[in-house]
Amino acid sequence: MKLIFYSVLTFILTASTTRVTTVSAPGGVRFSRHFVAAESYESVGIIDVNKDGKPDLVSGDFWYENGDNRQTSFRRRKLIGDQKRYDQYYDDFSTIPLDVDADGDLDVVTGGYWGGSLRWLENTGSDGKPWPIHEVAFVGNTETTRAWDVDGDGQIEIVPNNPGKPLKYFKLDKPNTFRQVNVAPTQGHGLGFGDINGDGRGDFVVTKGWLENMGNDSWELREEFDIGVASVPVIVTDLNGDRKNDLIVGQGHGYGLHWYEQQSRDGKRSWVKHVIDEKNSQYHTLEWADIDGDKRPDLVTGKRFRAHNDTDPGCYDEVGLYYFTWDGKTFTKHTIAYGPAGVGKGTGISFELADLRKTGRLDIVVAGKDGLTVFFNEGKN
Repeated sequence: MKLIFYSVLTFILTASTTRVTTVSAPGGVRFSRHFVAAESYESVGIIDVNKDGKPDLVSGDFWYENGDNRQTSFRRRKLIGDQKRYDQYYDDFSTIPLDVDADGDLDVVTGGYWGGSLRWLENTGSDGKPWPIHEVAFVGNTETTRAWDVDGDGQIEIVPNNPGKPLKYFKLDKPNTFRQVNVAPTQGHGLGFGDINGDGRGDFVVTKGWLENMGNDSWELREEFDIGVASVPVIVTDLNGDRKNDLIVGQGHGYGLHWYEQQSRDGKRSWVKHVIDEKNSQYHTLEWADIDGDKRPDLVTGKRFRAHNDTDPGCYDEVGLYYFTWDGKTFTKHTIAYGPAGVGKGTGISFELADLRKTGRLDIVVAGKDGLTVFFNEGKN
């Protein structure tokens, strides 16, 4: 039965390469769906690998070349690595562009759950030579990895989410050399970063509260909430315009997408939970950016396809990719792709937003066990 299922899925995905389909979010943005590959890597990054001025895709063991038109874009690909596979997963849960060796080319930082290592792939160019793998540190099971400017110096740091392990980040002090900075003795599933208390310093959001940045690499846990098996990232932003940052949280391995309103009375902070969507499960990764061109950020997310290999709540529900507009009071859901695998689209563990064709609009690039797909943003209906 498994062989039949995967054969049918492969047929569906392969068939979609013959045309570009247009999908519409009712009352919102039109997207042209462009199938790239049936590979099951769960993250993707954006790098101009061949330096032709057009952003290319890097996902797993390949880079995919941007083309001169929509039909040919990302058809040509070249092998760059050999990511280790563990059962139904590749040990490759992020694709963060960073020039680690200071040679002018963007390299890739990744990490894996089973191997437990944080590592970087050295960009050797576009000619198909392997990109050497360099280990940064053994950090333990890595749910995924994110990049934030933790210390406020204008340069990104690398932050792995290691449930049940210490929270730390890695700073690129000089070429090829990362320094580990310890933050807290433990962390849960899910991670966010932003200024919670308005003091100008970025704080970490973890499962059972937030870690206040006290300066000088000192952090204090404020146990003010429990957000469950949360998304990576948790979005930190001021939704209602009261100058206090709120939280947007997905449930990575269960049902639910919520926002937590930060309130303050008599000097005491509290959090009020609001529902965005509780009809879908496995909201594992989120992005916050302007999709519809109205100069206001939108929430882009969806169901991670087969996050725990069909053992999560809602694992057999149909998959979907969505964006949610925010009017200052309410989120409105717009469906980009929804249905069974091959019709709907899952998010994988990390996706990207980028203007791939220089249209001034953000396109959506989504990897996952159901393949790598680009949704070209065609503007509003």
